[in-house]
This record gives sequence, C-alpha cells and structure tokens, in this order.
Amino acid sequence: MALRLYNTLTRQKDVFTPIDPAHVRLYACGPTVYDHLHIGNGRMLIVFDVLYRLLRHTYGADHIKYVRNITDVDDKINARAAERGIDIRVLTDGMIKIFHEDAAELGCLPPNIEPRATEHMAEMIAIIERLVGNGHAYAAEGHVLFDVPSMPAYGQLSKRPLDDLIAGARVEVAPYKRGPMDFVLWKPAAPNEPGWDSPWGRGRPGWHIECSAMSWKHLGETFDIHGGGIDLVFPHHENEVAQSCCAFGHPVMANVWMHNGHLQVEGEKMSKSLGNFVTIRQALADWPGEVVRFNMLKTHYRQPIDWTVASLKEAERELDRWYPVAKQYAAASAMIPPEFDEALSDDLNTPDAITHLRRLYKEAGEEVAYAGTRLVSCGQLLGLFEKTEAEWTHWKPASLAIDEIHVVHLINARLAARAGKNWAESDRIRDELAGMGIALKDNKDGTTTWEVKR
Repeated sequence: MALRLYNTLTRQKDVFTPIDPAHVRLYACGPTVYDHLHIGNGRMLIVFDVLYRLLRHTYGADHIKYVRNITDVDDKINARAAERGIDIRVLTDGMIKIFHEDAAELGCLPPNIEPRATEHMAEMIAIIERLVGNGHAYAAEGHVLFDVPSMPAYGQLSKRPLDDLIAGARVEVAPYKRGPMDFVLWKPAAPNEPGWDSPWGRGRPGWHIECSAMSWKHLGETFDIHGGGIDLVFPHHENEVAQSCCAFGHPVMANVWMHNGHLQVEGEKMSKSLGNFVTIRQALADWPGEVVRFNMLKTHYRQPIDWTVASLKEAERELDRWYPVAKQYAAASAMIPPEFDEALSDDLNTPDAITHLRRLYKEAGEEVAYAGTRLVSCGQLLGLFEKTEAEWTHWKPASLAIDEIHVVHLINARLAARAGKNWAESDRIRDELAGMGIALKDNKDGTTTWEVKR
C-alpha cells in the first residue's frame, strides 16, 4: 500500500511522493530550551518518531534525513536565565541535556541532524538580506520586518484570508510597522542580551526565521515533510512558508505539512493555573517511558488526546501482558505483515496498528508459529519492546522509592535559598524534586507542602 499522509496544506490525505526517493527529507520543530517540556511536546516527539521509523522502514534508513531543531535564542530563555541568575548557555545546555534524556526514555530515535539556532546566524542573515532585496521585507528603527501584504498567497497554510487573520491574531502594535500583520525577522539586542552583528546593527533573530534558515541549510530550499503541533500552524508555520517561499521563489516550502492534535489532562486544557500542567520528566517519574508512548499511540495523532491516569493504567496492564510473549521471540526476526504496514501507511493509523498487535498477541498465545515474531517486529516499528523483560518487570515508579527525610532536607534547603534570594539554587532544587516526582506548593505563610504525583 502506498504511504498516504494528511497534508495540512491541501486538507486531505495525499499519496506521499518524495522529491527524491533516495533522499527523503523530514523537518520537525524542536524545543525552545528554557524549561522542562510538557507532555504535549512529548506527543509531538513520539508522533514524528513513528513517522521517522516508518520512512526508514519504507525507504531504507540510509535514505532518510530527519532534522529536528533546537531553539536556543529566545525572549523566554533570556528571561529565565536572568530570573535564575545564570549564564544563558548554562541554562540552554542544561535543558538540552534533560530534553535528550526525556526523548530517549520515550523511545525516540535521535534525529540525523539536530541544529541549534545560535549556530545558524549566517543563514538567517542571508535569508533576511534576500527578502529585503526583493521587496518582501523592510528595515525600520533597528528592526527588519516581513511585509505580509507583499505576499498575495499569505494564509495558504492556515486557509484563512488576511482580514480574518488580522482579526483573530494577537497583533503587536509598533510605530515602525507598515502593516498590523508584519512580523519581526531581526530585532535589536540590548547590551545584556545575546546579539550578533548584522547589516542592521547588533541584534538577534525573530523566532520564525530560525526554522527557515535551519531547514534551508540542512534540507534545501524545498523538502518533503515539515511537522509540528497543531498550535504551530499559525503564526509560526505560516510565517515560515512566507519567508522561505519569498526568499527562494518556490510556491511551497515543504510538499507535506503534518500536525498532531491537542492534548488535555483529565478532560481539561492543560495549564499551570489549573494545577494540571504535567512535564515529561514528571510523567516519567510515575510511568515507564513505553507506557507513556503506548498511551499516546492509542489515539490517532491528528485527534485530540485526553491524558488520564485510567488510560495510562490500561496501557501499562496491556504491555504487562505482552512483554513476556514479546521477549520469548525477541531473538527472532520476521517480516512486517501487510495489514500492519497498511495501517501505518494510512496516515500513521496507530490505533489500527495496535488492534493488529492485539490480534498477534492472541495468536501467539494460541501458539501460532509466526505470530510471536511478528508481534515483536511490529511492536519495535512503533518503538515498543525495547527493554529486557527484567527491566520491564522490575521498573518501579519514583513515588515508590521516595526518601522522605531527603525530600524534607531539599525543601528546607530551597526555603533557605529563597530567603537569601538565591533564585538559581531555589530553582535547581525545585527541578531536582520534580525529577523525583515531587510536586511543591508554596503557601502564603512561607511554608511549602509537597505531594507525590502519580
């Protein structure tokens, strides 16, 4: 069966035809490394890891180039580093290390290339110079802005006319802007902020230009697939399209645009104000990475997903049943059955693929000769069955190994750090406790209570 993918650009499932089958190119938007990633970010990582695995299976691992960037220059990064009183590079390097650990625990293969924005200033400046030169961007008061009305096709990805986009957007008002939708490509950097020399003075890039530059450097002016969360369609991906198409003169930046759906927690939108904000690190303190991954894959990637403890428990129970059978056949190899291949090739239909896994598990229990080996091969294509049976059986949540005396010691040390206004140490201790699965609640009277998240 031919691979068919839902394309946000066309609003339909299209047969995927790579520009060059010997060099299939995939780009996914990676993290902005100022804090721990939340489980919604984790869903995006898992979805595009499954796509990467499927492309490797279909075209051969040597014929796929997967690029997933890291945004390490951003207002949020500057603010967090200043808040903690630490160097920006110390913050970003620390968060990248945590990100890599979390992604690996979720079973995600590393991308072929993981570019950092700070290493691509020359490419960003080159694209901006092109846009200024061909009339699609203009300099004003140390800023360079993209002139949205100069691109008649603007809005082609989000499928909304410019007037609707203006009405629905949070438009930054600035006297130097020609139009309300014009967005920043380059902006001045304050003396205490990271900055790079450019034709427009010392400054730093806007967010959108970073991905245009990194994808151009590593995948070319046009490439096969660009992915990310549904929240990135507008304005981030829309603005990427505008920059890249106007800079290089092509009608598209990527032939296929894929976006995973929203995630909510126990039926509510995830937010810190509701107290239901869950980081990947917190989830991994309570559940094996494969449980988190499997739970995500039970819902089709384009559909909203409801993150519930009940669904996680069911995912864990099912993997508990499968693991002994899978490991019995782990040394053997088997072809991927056509039915399983067809499910994944139908726009990554992981729920149907999992239904096929359940059938193989049942048949393996009935001692059907090929079922056990196929269960393993299919599961591994989804990123499952990566642990030994002992590792799986003896895994325990962090909440079952809490040293309460140590927790209290850390909380007291954090309170002392806060009293001395040592915010960097306070935040470091908070992150250490979060990694142990401990959630803190600071009270108005200056005390702190804690609980184990499960």
